[in-house]
Amino acid sequence: MKNKLFLAMSLVFGMAILPAKAQVKIGFINADYILSQMPEAKQVEEDLKNTQKQYETLYQGKVKDFQDKLAVFEKLNADPKTADIIKQDKEKELQNLQTSIQEFQQNSQTSLQKKQAQLLQPLLKKVEENMHAVAAENAYTYVFNYDAGMGTAPILLHYPTDANMSDLVLKKMGITPKSATPAAAPAAPAKK
Repeated sequence: MKNKLFLAMSLVFGMAILPAKAQVKIGFINADYILSQMPEAKQVEEDLKNTQKQYETLYQGKVKDFQDKLAVFEKLNADPKTADIIKQDKEKELQNLQTSIQEFQQNSQTSLQKKQAQLLQPLLKKVEENMHAVAAENAYTYVFNYDAGMGTAPILLHYPTDANMSDLVLKKMGITPKSATPAAAPAAPAKK
């Protein structure tokens, strides 16, 4: 009987202590918001805009070349004296140019996305390192990102305001937050 009482008391006492030791503290950051506050992100955005302008200039040149050659082809095609082999050659040239334009569009978009990922990598690493430091300093057990990144829909729909660690991470990086953390309105994604 004494053993059963001792065992029951031990279980009750053990369960009372367990929640105190096993408390979970959950926090989140808004990585888009943090990136929007980082001075380095402005340079990344500028680099991406410059690259995009270069691609756009080249694309416009290709389109103009296509339009000029199309006008020549239409004149030749309208002239009954033009040999069929010339028409076929010009038509093939236009098809090749059109294929080149389409491939350039796809390749430039892919290249821009790769460049964005490459340029953001060190910034995201800095955010992650500081997030881990803040989480350790403030005893957070788990930390989530507010959304899936780059302006996507929020994952966290309800949360206590003290769970938002974004401003703490910014302060840890030596950046003074410019405004209250817009958890419900993440920063706009970088234009591609």
